[in-house]
Amino acid sequence: MTNVYMASVAVLLLSLNHQAHAFTTTITHHKPLSLQVKPFSSTFTHPIKHRHFHKVYSSVSSPDDQKEEKASKSDSGTNKDIVAETFENFPKTSQIVGKPIPYEKITIGVLKETFDNENRVVLTPDSVELLVKAGLHVVVQSGAGERASFSDAAYIDKGAIVLQGVDQIYNDANIIAKINPPNEQETLKLASKTLISVISPSINTDLYQTLTEQKTNVFALDCVPRMLSRAQTYDVLSSQANIAGYRAVVEAAEEFPRFFAGQMTAAGKVPPAKVLVLGAGVAGLAAIQTAKNMGAIVRAFDVRPVTKEQVESMGATFLEVPIDEDGSGTGGYAKEMSDDYKKAQAAMMVEQAKEVDIIITTALIPGRKAPVLVDQSMLDVMKPGSVCVDLAAANGGNVAQTEPNKVITTANGVRIVGYTDLPSRLAATASNLFGNNVAKFILSIGPHTTKEKGVFQIDLDDDAVQNMLVSYNGEARFPDKITPYSPPPPPKAAEVVAPKTEEELFEEANSAQQKIFLKNAQVASLAAAALVAFGVTTGDHDSVALMSSFALAGLAGYQVVWGVAPALHSPLMAVTNAISGMTAVGGMLLLAHGASDTTSLIPDSPSHWMGAVATVLSFVNISGGFLVTGKMLDLFKRPNDPKDFFEYYAVPTAILLAGLFASANANIGDLANVSGTVGIASAVCCIAAIAGLANQETARTGNILGIAGVAFGLSATVADMSL
Repeated sequence: MTNVYMASVAVLLLSLNHQAHAFTTTITHHKPLSLQVKPFSSTFTHPIKHRHFHKVYSSVSSPDDQKEEKASKSDSGTNKDIVAETFENFPKTSQIVGKPIPYEKITIGVLKETFDNENRVVLTPDSVELLVKAGLHVVVQSGAGERASFSDAAYIDKGAIVLQGVDQIYNDANIIAKINPPNEQETLKLASKTLISVISPSINTDLYQTLTEQKTNVFALDCVPRMLSRAQTYDVLSSQANIAGYRAVVEAAEEFPRFFAGQMTAAGKVPPAKVLVLGAGVAGLAAIQTAKNMGAIVRAFDVRPVTKEQVESMGATFLEVPIDEDGSGTGGYAKEMSDDYKKAQAAMMVEQAKEVDIIITTALIPGRKAPVLVDQSMLDVMKPGSVCVDLAAANGGNVAQTEPNKVITTANGVRIVGYTDLPSRLAATASNLFGNNVAKFILSIGPHTTKEKGVFQIDLDDDAVQNMLVSYNGEARFPDKITPYSPPPPPKAAEVVAPKTEEELFEEANSAQQKIFLKNAQVASLAAAALVAFGVTTGDHDSVALMSSFALAGLAGYQVVWGVAPALHSPLMAVTNAISGMTAVGGMLLLAHGASDTTSLIPDSPSHWMGAVATVLSFVNISGGFLVTGKMLDLFKRPNDPKDFFEYYAVPTAILLAGLFASANANIGDLANVSGTVGIASAVCCIAAIAGLANQETARTGNILGIAGVAFGLSATVADMSL
């Protein structure tokens, strides 16, 4: 009887939408089984066709099955290693120097970091996506992002190729990107390639010399010109210092035996922690913000006075040495201070050390030994349980007893934290920021100066490139052949004008006054000549009376309008628009012209029709103007404004209109004279309405006076029409 062997293999396939599909393959054989695991587990994206493949090469088969499998592959023409086949179609360049190279011919390699306690990765899936969309190819070592919580599948989903073997990455990549300087084994594999990494050429001199001799083009990320505005996008020092400052407070809270924020409970009172931050750069400001957010009382000190405003804007107290000296140096760093300043600073720091619970030091200049900010005298006066976090531990430390990558306790119970991997303790965030810096720097090399998109070209006219390119085509450029970037000089200050004497000021005032009087005299002379000419040429006394009324009205209108507050100009326009609706008077007079008691209500002549249309439109203008004015003035009304009692103004209005009505119907007095007096009231109210808009307190009264003035004018016109 034939023996039947049943085997089930579950394979997890990763797709673009990260959905998992399980399948089970059942194989029936007649011969004993042997387990074969192929050395390559590939999950990759084809760089040319941008198709996604997700495969795990493992199988359960017998020797005969293996032969059959090989024959099947041979028949289908796919017997080549799939990764090798992929890279056969990859255009390669042996060395990137100064020539222009299209993006599609460039491959960027991402390696797993080999430094102890390094959890970051130089490019994250998001930064890989930026490069791939631009046309570059990216190969990633499998597991490079695991410690930063980035899976191989995440890289594949963004268009990268994930490879198991590190040697193939070195063979196929033109540019190798790293966070930390390469070790001895990695250095040898970088010959005739381009390296983008933190190098510290002034410290790692042997490494720098080796890379130069083997013609590795080296971009040192730590040599970024920090005073160049656009270089802030590529500034890995700032992005990682920001994280280090935040993490320093977290580590301090871990070691500190009390709350950061103060509390008042039934069990007792817990005072807030007092934190002193030394150095108000990127890391220092991040530490200040974090400590303040956690409820601590924060103080800060920096030798650069320009940082005072930034410190105080975050709610911290800025400490100042009572010596007027500016510590601002080149490149955004602090400079060495005078001996007198140092003595005064030391005395102040000792007093602060007695009071504070936590000191965070951030004074670190790349390539230099860190200055000691917290000496033994300060440590001796600190309270037991106090904490010092030293962000400069990698370069010797700002605290006297700092030991790199250790937490030690002094004889008087002060805990000193000397971790050198603070950004790595927030690996995901640190990697994202670092990766964005690197990706944007790569995409700027060439296009920023050449303006040719999609072409990589090392151009020394680019300030960022020529400062960060420390080794080029076998030539050591650091530090002698690098021109440090200097920001453009500030604009020249205005020349200081010597103060004028009292005699000069008096003479200038007299001269200005003379010009004003001369101008006014010229205008008055022209007006006088015009009036004389008018009196000589006119032959009608009524014309003189009309000119007198016009002049007085113009002067009065100018004075009241000139006094209106700018905020009330819109209501003023609405009121004047309503008052201009007095054109209804002309329309009414046209309707009355030639009319008799037997005339129909419907206009019977062109002049009557024009009068009717003018009257209707004018009334729309009047009602709309006063309505809009009232609405706008309501917007200025405050909740605590006193109530208006405009209903009292109905009494004088009623007296005027009742007198006009009695004169017209009861023949009391001369109707022409009575309507004239009502017309005077109309003119006074209209002018008073505009004057009332001069300020907010009287603006609503002005609107009511405008309504009354127009009503009086129309009533007087109706009375005149009956004459």
